[in-house]
Amino acid sequence: MIKYWFSVSDREQEKRFKERISNPLKRWKFSPTDLESRSKWAEYSKAKDEMFHFTDTRISPWFVVNADNQKKARLNCIAHLLSKIPYVYEAPPPMELPELEKDDSYVRPPIYEQTFVPEIY
Repeated sequence: MIKYWFSVSDREQEKRFKERISNPLKRWKFSPTDLESRSKWAEYSKAKDEMFHFTDTRISPWFVVNADNQKKARLNCIAHLLSKIPYVYEAPPPMELPELEKDDSYVRPPIYEQTFVPEIY
């Protein structure tokens, strides 16, 4: 079994909560439970520490991921998880790309007749 704990510093969590409250695009991420959790922060932290005390064992450790930077945290976790899976690279067999068959009877419809997703990026 592999267990991960994404650890966020108090300072970063505070920053995220303030951003969720003030940014209408992120407001949906903030719930009444989040508000209540603020009064129980120390209790939750103590409970986590006690859980680690009993469940962080040599045979089944908790792997703690520094999650102040969410993107890096996810990538670090994925890299770590993949490193735990035995894997031997096998080169795929060589391939050749066949010639594209021409069909002069096919004509693509004009681009202006199609509805495209706006290219923001």
